[in-house]
Amino acid sequence: MDDWLISGTVVIGVGNIILSDDGVGVHAARRLQDDPRLPADVSILDGGTMGLELGPFVSDASRVLILDAVNTGEAPGTLTRMTGRDLLGTPRGRSVHQLGVADLIATLTLASTKPQDIVVLGLQPANTDWGTTLSRDVDAALGGLVDAALAQLQLWQKHWTLV
Repeated sequence: MDDWLISGTVVIGVGNIILSDDGVGVHAARRLQDDPRLPADVSILDGGTMGLELGPFVSDASRVLILDAVNTGEAPGTLTRMTGRDLLGTPRGRSVHQLGVADLIATLTLASTKPQDIVVLGLQPANTDWGTTLSRDVDAALGGLVDAALAQLQLWQKHWTLV
């Protein structure tokens, strides 16, 4: 557990992998973990269906990237990027997990010992019924979500090395 607190950047994949597209964040985090382009100083966390329980793992991180299914009403597989502030500004959050992710972000703004840069990347789900595989559209977009996560991590890495 202490290893998670050391990293300045933490990626959290959230979702329930037995509810089809709901688990896209976990699938993306797993794929990202094995990607050779992943910066060495990034910690990956399978957040599953945890919500506020994730707080201790990320409260001291400078940068938090959340990967999730995000309901924007767009076509299935559509990629969405929001800051933590954006998510908190929506009536109930747009994450499929709504209050879980929004509550975590709200808690981090109160409990963190330093300012945090929080970004949520997600895909519009097509199906959140029982099932252990992603829908065709979301599975096809999974690589794009991983690429977007890597681009965000590289952007942060570039920014923090200049500071």
